[in-house]
Amino acid sequence: MSREAKLKVILLKYTPGPEETVAMAARLCYSPAQIEQLRERIKAKDQRSFVKRLMKMGHMSPIEHASFTFAIEGISRACSHQLVRHRLASYSQQSQRYVSEESGFDYIIPPSIREDKELKRYFERFMASAQKAYNHIVRKLNERGLTGEAANQDARFVLPNASETKIMVTMNARELLHFFRQRCCLRAQWEIRAMAEEMLRLVKEVAPVIFEKAGPGCISGPCPEGEYTCGRIKEVRKRYKEEFR
Repeated sequence: MSREAKLKVILLKYTPGPEETVAMAARLCYSPAQIEQLRERIKAKDQRSFVKRLMKMGHMSPIEHASFTFAIEGISRACSHQLVRHRLASYSQQSQRYVSEESGFDYIIPPSIREDKELKRYFERFMASAQKAYNHIVRKLNERGLTGEAANQDARFVLPNASETKIMVTMNARELLHFFRQRCCLRAQWEIRAMAEEMLRLVKEVAPVIFEKAGPGCISGPCPEGEYTCGRIKEVRKRYKEEFR
């Protein structure tokens, strides 16, 4: 039976000692020392102040050596379509061809619909009808000798954008900073913004210096949206200061 899904974000793996790795890459650019010597020096000294200076300088290529892998579930296909537009990343997504939805596909209900009883009932009835159509098509295709992925790949055409999906995402730190700048913005679609904020909370725990000023562009400078600004910079800055630092 179909049911509403909930967002869940897990930081599966990340570069061990991400800020040490970044410091190693940056110091290599400027030092005549051998690799082993550099590594020992970096291990022996706290690199936070150096990485902070690096970020302030805008020397971003060393940041790319730290990567982070997330497992995400409870997002819609509409959200994942937005996510994969960020091309400097690696993705592995649950297939609607190889994974049957006959037992019930989960789905995402937008808050604006969930908060309206009439709209929510209408939405849920539509999800139920989509499920019924999917199962009917699979059965009919099975009768014609099409089974497994051969049936699933055609039946999935009736599944809506609201269908829940699961995806693994790997991004390096530089791309994550760009991703947060774009998708934590109040002008970003609500679902991908919620997902981005969960990702930000997780990486700040393991690489607090790299992501110290991560978030929408307006928290550390003028709004990058120009005439399309939401006009809520003070509110956004206050929230990030209280919740993300």
